[in-house]
Amino acid sequence: MGAKKRHNYKNLKIWQLSLNIANSISDLLIEFPKHERYDLSSQLSRCSVSMPSNIAEGSAKSDKSFSNYLDISLGSSFELGTQLLIAHHRQYINNETLTELEEKIEEFQRMTMGFQNRLID
Repeated sequence: MGAKKRHNYKNLKIWQLSLNIANSISDLLIEFPKHERYDLSSQLSRCSVSMPSNIAEGSAKSDKSFSNYLDISLGSSFELGTQLLIAHHRQYINNETLTELEEKIEEFQRMTMGFQNRLID
């Protein structure tokens, strides 16, 4: 039986993009109202950090298990998109910032689903 292939997560474009998104969210949260610290800000931070973290953790697993971690990362990206819409509605972020982040998230989702499809083929 051959050795299981592992992925170096730092070399994965999906990890790099998700880390970029998480850092963008972190920078954005500095400007949020203090009263959101334990509510929306915390949620935005947790789900954005979850994206690259699950890719990193899953990269040490078998391809089948890795696919499950990618599902979690994708779920966090959809959660993040929803929370950004809430932040926009509350006027914590402007249209330009929302659009920029939505585009990055959509690119992450496309790339991750494509990677996942190749992983389990």
